Amino acid sequence: MMSRTLRLSDGASVRVIEAGTGAPVLLIHGVGMRAEAWGPQIATLSATHRVLAVDMPGHGESTPLPPTARLPDFVAWAARVIEALALGPVSVAGHSMGALIAGGLAVERPDLVARVALLNGVCRRSPEARAAVLARAEEIARGAGGIEAPLARWFGPEDAAIRDQVAGWLRAVDMTGYAIAYRAFAEGDSTYADRLPQVRCPALVLTGDGDANSTPAMTQAMAAAMPLGQAVVLEGHRHMANLTAPETVSRALTDWLARKEATA
Repeated sequence: MMSRTLRLSDGASVRVIEAGTGAPVLLIHGVGMRAEAWGPQIATLSATHRVLAVDMPGHGESTPLPPTARLPDFVAWAARVIEALALGPVSVAGHSMGALIAGGLAVERPDLVARVALLNGVCRRSPEARAAVLARAEEIARGAGGIEAPLARWFGPEDAAIRDQVAGWLRAVDMTGYAIAYRAFAEGDSTYADRLPQVRCPALVLTGDGDANSTPAMTQAMAAAMPLGQAVVLEGHRHMANLTAPETVSRALTDWLARKEATA
């Protein structure tokens, strides 16, 4: 596994962790995280694929987007990443905010996406949930909010070691980049929702049954909207399922990559 810097067409830089050989798989993490959050999946998928995990804009060592950036700007960024990699259509998996980016990319640039996986994604929040996430976006923009509330939502007492690792990533994140991404995340849950039927490649949609924000109902709805969508709901897990259930999530991704359908 190696880390390198990728230069995009607009001059921005993106940090990439790369491992393995074979058909390419691009992994996009969620708000406040970094490429290392995909550690278990990189280890598993790189046995059969070329895995490229990227730092999202304003996270890790990647150049931030402008303060006005919203979800379509992050989707355009992901398209520039794939074009800079020059690997042809790639399989794209995203977690949380990364799932919003991956889904938008499959809608806007199907020429770049061979298949798509949306892990712990959101779609059409309830008015109450939307108000709560917008309020947190305002807190983050003011430099307030802290990390204890999201950690409490994401992890149970049995997840102490993983919780501490994620807490370290959250404490280290650049607050400006975090605020820009979180605003896009807060406002982006409906941006591409009506266009999901256009996603005609093999699609995996996965969450945990204890994820109060990326709910099982959202997962079922997103999978049903896509012609080749498949829903997976993990019992006993919350928002960071790829870390709390690494083997199960990696197996689901392996099965997704092995599906024979090309397009619907």
